[in-house]
Amino acid sequence: MNYSKNISRKNFLRNSALAVAGLTLTPNIMRATSLLNDENSSTNGKLILKNVRLETGFQYEEGEVIATKTDLFLIEVENGKILKIAPNNTSAKAVDAKGFLMLPAFKDMHIHLDKTFYGEKWQAVRKRKGGVKGMIELEEQLMPELLKTSTEKAEKMIKLLHSKGTSFARSHVNIEPTSKLDSLKNLQKALENKKKTFGAELVAFPQHGVFYKNAVPYLKEAATMDIDFIGGVDPYSIDGAIEKTIDFTVQLALDHQKGIDIHLHESGESGLKTVEYLIDKVNENTALKGKTFLSHCFVLGKLDQNKQEEIAEKLGNAQVGIVSTIPFGKLIMPLPTLQKHGVTVYTGNDSIVDHWNTYGTGSVLEKANLYAQLYGQSTEFLLSRSLKLATANVLPLDDKGNQQWPKAGDDADLVFLDASCSAEAVSRISEVKSLIHKGNMVF
Repeated sequence: MNYSKNISRKNFLRNSALAVAGLTLTPNIMRATSLLNDENSSTNGKLILKNVRLETGFQYEEGEVIATKTDLFLIEVENGKILKIAPNNTSAKAVDAKGFLMLPAFKDMHIHLDKTFYGEKWQAVRKRKGGVKGMIELEEQLMPELLKTSTEKAEKMIKLLHSKGTSFARSHVNIEPTSKLDSLKNLQKALENKKKTFGAELVAFPQHGVFYKNAVPYLKEAATMDIDFIGGVDPYSIDGAIEKTIDFTVQLALDHQKGIDIHLHESGESGLKTVEYLIDKVNENTALKGKTFLSHCFVLGKLDQNKQEEIAEKLGNAQVGIVSTIPFGKLIMPLPTLQKHGVTVYTGNDSIVDHWNTYGTGSVLEKANLYAQLYGQSTEFLLSRSLKLATANVLPLDDKGNQQWPKAGDDADLVFLDASCSAEAVSRISEVKSLIHKGNMVF
């Protein structure tokens, strides 16, 4: 077939997702993979990539990791899975990855896709009045207008995340008397529109309190819908009752086989009591182990070292995870201490630009870089370990340098970066060149 009759070079370079990504495609592999020119296209079968850079091990000198070994490979993808990892074949009819480093696609594990100013004219955060309850009053005024375009804005946010190498997010979504279930429904529309290029899990989030603004009936209805977690926010300062709020949240999660993810900003005695009470409830209801998270949990950064170790051990034993946006300044979270005790630690952008915060860039690789800087993870080995903040704890090499990702059968969620290894990617916040989600070329 003469492809020059069907598509001009100019149109190919302008429209092809692979061309935009900096990857090249031969005419034969174009035919084999049936790649279309929009972000929702599927490979509809097999995708073959050559000159893919993968990490293969560590290089040591006097017992210290001084470099990361890599090599080029041929990767076959079929039906959204990695089918085969083979020695490189430069003459193969395949997408040329040009030696870019392939890593697990990034995951943002704490974001609010349902309410944002993103895509609007710039506006900074206004002075807060009345603390979190004052912000709740502000939201009650803002949400009706935000809901009018929330589906469109969520899709724009997803495109931003795509550009930063992220193809999956855990998104909190407002469930409260002002929005009722509309915020959830609008976000679900956006996710349906992006389902071939983006995955998500949803948290039914009572931003205005469970009881303070009586979100109970709406939470109960949301729990019957396609959501994954029951959320919460500051049980003591918002609802005025730690036990009552946690008990309700735990029971609702148990009744509908959901997880739990609670925002906890309280940094004093009430914050610590909330952490300890939630740990007790999870230990009583072991079905919630591995499915329960505390977001932010600033109180951990206020404890002395001995208490941090004690709580970290309890969290690890109960399999309660922490999702941190990695704050810095006067408050430094004890994330390495948590990880030492086996606590699952995730990160995310939280707000990109909204009435709460305007600092989100959309990049969790940037969060991994911040983590490395804050906690002195400057060596080749420690930088490579810091990548797990961007990938939700998936690393190409284990701590001994054994290759553990990718393997045949893994989901084909892949990001390609202009970096020699993951340590460089974290340290330099390397440029994202291409993204694949479930075998579908995103860009």
